Amino acid sequence: MEIPHDNLVLQTKKIIKNYPGVRALNDVDFDLKEGEVHCLVGKNGAGKSTLIEILAGSIKPDGGIIEVFGEDYNQLNPTKSIALGIETIHQENFLAQDMTVAENIFLGNLKKNKAGFFSMRKCIKDAKEIFSSLDVSINPSVLVSTLTPVEKKVISIAKAFSENLKVLILDEPTAALDEEVENKLFKTVKNLLSKGISIIYISHNLDEIFLLGDRVTVLRDGKKIATHFIKEVDEKKLISDMIGEEKAEMTREKSTAIFEGELEVKNYSRRGVIKDVSFKVKRGEIFGIGGLVGSGRTELVSMVFGIDKKDSGKLILNGKDITPKNPVDAINKGLGFLAEDRKTNSLMLYRPIYENISVVDLIKRSGAFLKLQKERKSVQDISDKLNIVAPSINQLVVKLSGGNQQKVVFGKWLIANSDILILDEPTVGIDIGAKEEIYSLINGLAKQGKIIIMISSDTPELASMCNRVGVMRAGKMIKILEKDEVSEENILKYSIGSQS
Repeated sequence: MEIPHDNLVLQTKKIIKNYPGVRALNDVDFDLKEGEVHCLVGKNGAGKSTLIEILAGSIKPDGGIIEVFGEDYNQLNPTKSIALGIETIHQENFLAQDMTVAENIFLGNLKKNKAGFFSMRKCIKDAKEIFSSLDVSINPSVLVSTLTPVEKKVISIAKAFSENLKVLILDEPTAALDEEVENKLFKTVKNLLSKGISIIYISHNLDEIFLLGDRVTVLRDGKKIATHFIKEVDEKKLISDMIGEEKAEMTREKSTAIFEGELEVKNYSRRGVIKDVSFKVKRGEIFGIGGLVGSGRTELVSMVFGIDKKDSGKLILNGKDITPKNPVDAINKGLGFLAEDRKTNSLMLYRPIYENISVVDLIKRSGAFLKLQKERKSVQDISDKLNIVAPSINQLVVKLSGGNQQKVVFGKWLIANSDILILDEPTVGIDIGAKEEIYSLINGLAKQGKIIIMISSDTPELASMCNRVGVMRAGKMIKILEKDEVSEENILKYSIGSQS
């Protein structure tokens, strides 16, 4: 018997959530009907995760009402949310690594025997029944730490399925699953619907949205843009809602000074993370890497720079193997790496500007006699060139603005004369004026013949700055957009799984 879709299970009414300087959710209305899959889509930062964390009870809203089964709440907490039958599967796996699979599944609800004592045998038996319903084969007796990333994702799903579900929130559930397990998950989702369970499904993969969804709501910049019945909307309309039809492409002049020589990133892989990624970058070219959060962008470039371990992969410059063994080796071979989190990974916040800028050059010249006066003059020259606003190069970096901190990071690679620059989110968290200065700096470096790889979550930024863009999804580089193909729409289209 088909479950009617007229009965509301939950809804949010004018939900607001503020963070310093940002309204993450702005009067968002959302509802879920019994026995339906209601999908949530939107670009990175659209507000999807904030909304589902409010429903899961992990985040307190600043305004609005949450209605669950006819009862109104100003906020939920995790205990209350679970008691109401709302279970959330997050993109990350929150599992106890040193406990068995069975113990993880029933953690907080451990099975007991007739005498009232904990029964591992019953936990294992019940876990096997859940796996049988999921049509997967995992030994409930082994430690979670011994499992593959794919198996851990299945355990997270099984953990939620073990509860008395009414509402299941799935946040990017297939992000770490292979195609075979994906299909088993989709089958299980459909079985749950037949039992009247309602599902909120968050995915960047539009193929999944059209396969599973009954309705889809689009969020953009913290606002609800539209809710569509899946049968009444197409991919083009969803992408338009996600981007905004009125949003014009930036028309910044791109570097076109291509020089002799190229860098080849060849066959980089790491099990469960990166799958055989290869591409080439010419001197003077800005090669962008796009893709959504979790697509493997940062993991890839961290392996290229020698920070993270790899199973395979070579870095070849003009036919010569320069694969770095570690970051110091990478620096000595002419690589520079601007990390996504500059405050944690790229700066010594409580040290002066001159120490931060000179540190990489000192690493390259370790063992040589240092000429401190000359070193300080070189740092001053770089500081002046980059227009770092500070009383002097003795200023502590922590006291600089975000834009000036980013210039300091660039400065250390400039003074070291790095030949290959990997820039991971080079303009994140800085104001528009500083962004334009950074863009000008990057273009200037390209025109000097530097090899530049630029990673960004900002699709307009990639579209306006990069000569070519490789799009990452699920650890693979699924498409390299060439010259005229580079556009915000194309980057987003391939990022979310559309290849039409």
